[in-house]
Amino acid sequence: MKSLNAMNIGKTVAPIMLGAAIYAFGLLYFIVPNQLMEGGVTGITILLNYAFDIPIFLTTLLLNLPLFLLGWKVLGSHQIVYTGVGIGALSFFLWVFERLIAAGWLVPFSTEHDFILASLYAGVTLGLGLGIVFRYGGTTGGVDIVARILGRKFGWSMGQIILAVDVIIIGASLLYIPREKILYTLVAVFISSRVIDFIQEGAYAAKAFTIISDDAPQIADLITAEMERGVTLIPAIGAYSKQAKHMVYCVVSRQEIRRLSQLVKSIDPTAFVIISDVHDVMGEGFRES
Repeated sequence: MKSLNAMNIGKTVAPIMLGAAIYAFGLLYFIVPNQLMEGGVTGITILLNYAFDIPIFLTTLLLNLPLFLLGWKVLGSHQIVYTGVGIGALSFFLWVFERLIAAGWLVPFSTEHDFILASLYAGVTLGLGLGIVFRYGGTTGGVDIVARILGRKFGWSMGQIILAVDVIIIGASLLYIPREKILYTLVAVFISSRVIDFIQEGAYAAKAFTIISDDAPQIADLITAEMERGVTLIPAIGAYSKQAKHMVYCVVSRQEIRRLSQLVKSIDPTAFVIISDVHDVMGEGFRES
């Protein structure tokens, strides 16, 4: 596989940083001023801010750092490196926006009546930021790392793990914010998930890749080694050439779309690739039946 050069890395890191900046802006401009919530580790940082007035950028970094180191050890550097970029960028931009707000250069959107408007804008902003981060192979850390580790160890669905943690965290926030704010939070979370799906160019949680290439066996081996996803080689015959070859079939999560595309191009830039929507997935690495 060809090594990534500095330009290719820059083309990935820059969008992840942009997405993290948009996400940080949405948190401090819409979520926190209106006492709404968010799931995952970010939800814990917001809850600590509401309860003890601890800066969100600080708790984001402190909570994610040990999770990142654990993920580096268990998952390996090739799966976690862009997560480190996402965590660092998110902490940095949270610090920047907190300083701008403290200095009065940025006035957050705060309302006492129209919380539905705050929820709508929060959902769009957070979804846009996370969608960009996910599309370029990164995450903002936190529960995503835990979900990957538990998914590998026990075969649990990442979606189920993340949902369970989100429910616990948002439920705990009832101790500090009114019930109606939780309902507005659910509106923001729903809109955010839809925007993430839109940015990822699909309305479903997984995508099926059908890859036609003369280098199909090498592509299959690379996917297995680099992504640890199940791959199927399907015998095929070219209608025009009458030559026997193989097709590669693989199903991946939405966060892995770009990664798989890059792997295919690294072996065969001329490969014919079909990406299909998957309505539901059951089995190892996805939802269990």
